[in-house]
Amino acid sequence: MTSGPRTPTREGVLEAARKIADILPPTPLLPVEIGGTSCWVKAENLQPIGAFKIRGGWHRLSAMNEEERAGSVVAVSSGNHAQGVAWAARKLGIKATIVMPHDAPQVKLDNTRALGAEVVLYERPGEDRDQVAARLIEERGGTLVHAFGDPWVIEGQGSAGIEVMEQLGGQPSSLIACCGGGGLAAGLTLACPDAAVHVVEPLGWDMVGQALAAGKIVEVGADAPKTICDALQPTATKQLNLDLLAGRAEPCIAVTDEEVREAQRWAFANLRMVIEPGGAAALAAALAGKAPLDERTVIMLTGGNADPADFARTIANG
Repeated sequence: MTSGPRTPTREGVLEAARKIADILPPTPLLPVEIGGTSCWVKAENLQPIGAFKIRGGWHRLSAMNEEERAGSVVAVSSGNHAQGVAWAARKLGIKATIVMPHDAPQVKLDNTRALGAEVVLYERPGEDRDQVAARLIEERGGTLVHAFGDPWVIEGQGSAGIEVMEQLGGQPSSLIACCGGGGLAAGLTLACPDAAVHVVEPLGWDMVGQALAAGKIVEVGADAPKTICDALQPTATKQLNLDLLAGRAEPCIAVTDEEVREAQRWAFANLRMVIEPGGAAALAAALAGKAPLDERTVIMLTGGNADPADFARTIANG
């Protein structure tokens, strides 16, 4: 089942949704009002690992055959995919090694280790995390579970869109999604083929948006600005994601750190929720008036693994 080239499909997304429904309750779809418009937020920050990445991790690892499960998995992540893979690996009895940046939030490093995974650190910037993972696989063996360029991972992330449809009683008009490498956005285009999908990235790290505009993969520049959105910093998307998003995703939206902080404060005040910076990017775009809203718009809140001290400062300085 897991050998050879594979293209994500809507049937695969539906299968992922069924598998995930067997082990996890749906995350809440909550009504909100932004700028006088009623719309919805999908609270993926309330997943057991605090992020939507549990979906792709479970769909990918549960699709592995017995031989693959007897080996190990290697993943690259700034923290949320790490926890999703580690959670699934522990549940399935698979050894997991996660390549994570040295400057990942401590809460994500601690949570990944607590789930039983081995963490291998790399320097960001300076080292290519995919090369580090490839070297580990060459030395030790194992199956790569890519954070966004894996077909099963894409399908798993898309299962959130199937839940949205069930909760709304039909397809949303639009989905506003936080975007790093484009795994969630690509999955949502498959799940909700009639919905507009708006990808939201940090300013200067809009590699999916730039790739869609150029029609080819674009690497992040050496002078890319720092961003508080640690979860949204891949140096480039993958061709698989670009192919799925081309012609389907709306033009990219870029948000600033201060817009993200304002979204974190808004979610805390209005939803009583802790949202990490990368998980608040879509909400930031909506609050800043950068994304169109209507009564069937769904904003994805993708993660809640905020560094406690940083989050406290954000709230206190509002």
